[in-house]
Amino acid sequence: MDAQFTHNKVIWRPRDPSRSRMDCFRRVINRTRGLQLKDFHDLHKYSVDDYRFWEDLWAYTGIVYTVPPTKIITEGRIREVPEWFSGARLNYAENMLRSDGDSIACTCVRETGQIVHYTFRQLKSLVREMAAALRVNGLQAGDRVAAVVTNSVTAVVVAFATASIGGIFSSTAPDMGVQGILDRYKQIQPKFVFAETEIVYAGKTIDVIPKVTQVAKELLSVGLQNIILLPSTKTGKEPSTAYVPRSISLSAFLASGDGRPLTFEQLPFSHPLYILYSSGTSGPPKCIVHSAGGILLNGLKDCSLVYSMTSDDTYFQYTTTGWMMWNSLVNTLGCGTRIVLYDGSPFQPDVETFLKLVSDQGVTIFGTGPRFLSEVKGQGIEPLKLAPFDSLRCILSTGAILTAPMFEWTQQAWAPDVWVLSVSGGTDICQACVPMLPVHAGEIQGKSLGMKVEIFDPDGKNIEDTGEPGELVCTRPHPSLPICFWGDKGDKKLRASYFDTYPGVWRQGDFIVKNPKTQGFVILGRSDGVLNPSGVRLGSGEIYSVMEWFSDVLDDTLCVGQRRPEDKDERILLFVKMRPGHTFSEDLAEKIRVAIRQSLSARHVPAYILPIEDIPYTVNNKKIEIAVKQIVSGSNIKPSGTVANPQALQLYYKFRYLEKVLEEHKKDSKTKAKL
Repeated sequence: MDAQFTHNKVIWRPRDPSRSRMDCFRRVINRTRGLQLKDFHDLHKYSVDDYRFWEDLWAYTGIVYTVPPTKIITEGRIREVPEWFSGARLNYAENMLRSDGDSIACTCVRETGQIVHYTFRQLKSLVREMAAALRVNGLQAGDRVAAVVTNSVTAVVVAFATASIGGIFSSTAPDMGVQGILDRYKQIQPKFVFAETEIVYAGKTIDVIPKVTQVAKELLSVGLQNIILLPSTKTGKEPSTAYVPRSISLSAFLASGDGRPLTFEQLPFSHPLYILYSSGTSGPPKCIVHSAGGILLNGLKDCSLVYSMTSDDTYFQYTTTGWMMWNSLVNTLGCGTRIVLYDGSPFQPDVETFLKLVSDQGVTIFGTGPRFLSEVKGQGIEPLKLAPFDSLRCILSTGAILTAPMFEWTQQAWAPDVWVLSVSGGTDICQACVPMLPVHAGEIQGKSLGMKVEIFDPDGKNIEDTGEPGELVCTRPHPSLPICFWGDKGDKKLRASYFDTYPGVWRQGDFIVKNPKTQGFVILGRSDGVLNPSGVRLGSGEIYSVMEWFSDVLDDTLCVGQRRPEDKDERILLFVKMRPGHTFSEDLAEKIRVAIRQSLSARHVPAYILPIEDIPYTVNNKKIEIAVKQIVSGSNIKPSGTVANPQALQLYYKFRYLEKVLEEHKKDSKTKAKL
C-alpha cells in the first residue's frame, strides 16, 4: 500500500502547538492527576486507557448541571453500550444557551441575499416562546418532535425548545421525497411536525404544501397531533391551513403559549436528544438515537479542544437539516460561537458569490465537502482574487474522501496558514482534527481523544501498523455511541449493524489504512463498497485521488465493483461524467489507465472505463456507490427518498449486460471513424 502515501507530503504545521487548547488541557490533567503526559500521543493514550479522562473533560468544558454524577461508567442496558455519568442531572439546551448577551448567535442567510442576525439573548427569547407553546399543547419528556425545514433559526429554536422539555428532536430537509420522510417519521411517530410551505432553491420557488399534505395524512394514523406550517421563506406570507389536516400556522401555534418563563428539565446524561438516520438508499433507514450527554460532551470536546472555538469565532458549515453536520454545527453555540445558517444552493447565483459570503461574514471555520472544492477548482476560480478571507483559519472537509491532490490544491488556493483538514465518522470515533500535529495531504491527522481506534483484518487482528488496509473499529466504548435504534426490540438491529462482525467491538463500516511513517489515516471507502478484484481488497477513494488530475475535463466519477452471478471474479468499473464541452474518448480512457497504474498499481486499473450522463447522490451530497454496485451486479433497487437524483440510478441498469454495451460502443466507434 506504499503507493497510497506517495503524494502525502506535509502541507500545514501548527504555529505553536503548546498554545492550543488541547495542549492546555494536557497540562491541566498533568496538574490535577499528577501525571507526566508529554505530548498529544501521551494524552490520547491516557484518554483510551483511563475512563477518568471523561471526568476531566466534563470539568474542563464546564458542563452545566444541577446534580453531579456518582460514577463515570456503569453497565448499560446491553453490554456493548454502557451508561455514562449515572446520577447526573442536566439539560442539553441549557448548556447551549449558557450565553445570554448581545453577541450574535446565529446569522441566517438565504440564497436570495437576505441576511438576518440573532443575538444569544434573542435566541433564548425565541426558545422560551416556542417551549411555552409546546408545553401548553402537551409536549412531554420522551415525545418526538419532527421537522421538515430549511437551515434556519426556526430549526434551531424548535430543536432547543424540544430539548428544554426533554422531547426528542428529528429533522429532514424539504428536498427529501415524501416516501423518504415517511420512511423516517412513521417509525418514530412524532407528536408534532414543523414543516416549510414554500421555499427557494437554485433560483426556483418550490411549493412544499402538496408534499406536506401527504406527510400529514400518513402520520395521523401514528399519533400526529399537529403539523405546524411555517411561512414562505420567499415572501414571509402565512400559509393556508385549509388543505393540510391537523395543521396550524406557526404564528397561531406560538400565540397559544402562555408566556411562562423558560425552564430546563433536569434529565439523565443518557436521556435521548436526537434521532438521526442511516442513509436508507436501498431500504428503510435505521433510526439512530443519540443521548443528550453524549452529543453535548463530545461536541464540546471538538469545538473547545480541537477547533479552540470561542465567542470570537464564526463557524459556517454548509449543510441541510437532514445531515448530522447540522447537529454538529448548532452544538458549537455551547462555546459561544456565532454560526452561519445558510439556506439555498452554493451555486446560486454562482460560486463566486458564495465564496465572497464566507469572507464577508468573517468566517473563521468553513465546513464544506470535496465536491464543492472540486467545483471551485474545475471552474478555475482563485479564491484570494475574489476576497481577502482574512478571518479564515480553518477549512473543514467532510461527507466524502478529500484526496491528496485536492488537499494540496485547497491549501495552495487559500493560504499557507489556513488549516485544511478532513473529518470522518458520523458517530465521531475517528476525526482529522489534531491541532498539535502537522497535516499530510490526503490524510486524517490522528485519532480523536477518547476513541480507541484500531484497524482489523477479517479475523479481528489489529493490523494498523502494517500499512495494510482493513476495517475501522473502536475497541473501547465512549459516550457518543448511539444508545439504541428506535423501535429495535432486543437491540437486534443495533448489534447486527455495529457489533456482530467482531463480537462486542464497534465496526464503523469504513475501509481504512494507516500510514506507518506519519501515523495519519486514509479512508479508502465504505467497507461494503470495497473493490475486490481477484480477491485483493482496494478502496474507491484511491481511484478518486488519481481522478483529481483530470478535473479539467471530468465533472465527476464513480467507481464500483461488478460481480454478476455468472462472473467468476469481481471487476472494477469506472464511470466518468464529462464536463460540458468535453467528450469521452478511448485516448482519455488510456491516459486514465496509465495514471492509475503509475500512481497506484496494475491491480487498481479498472477493467472498463465507461462514460455516464449522471452520478447518483444522496440529499446529503454523498456518492451512492453501493446501490450502483448492486444494480450492475444484477439486483433491482427501489430508490428511497434520500436519493437526490433517483433518475440517475436508471442509467446503470444497462451495464449488467456489459458485453452488449461494449459491443454497441464498438459499433458506434466504427461508425464515427467511417464518417
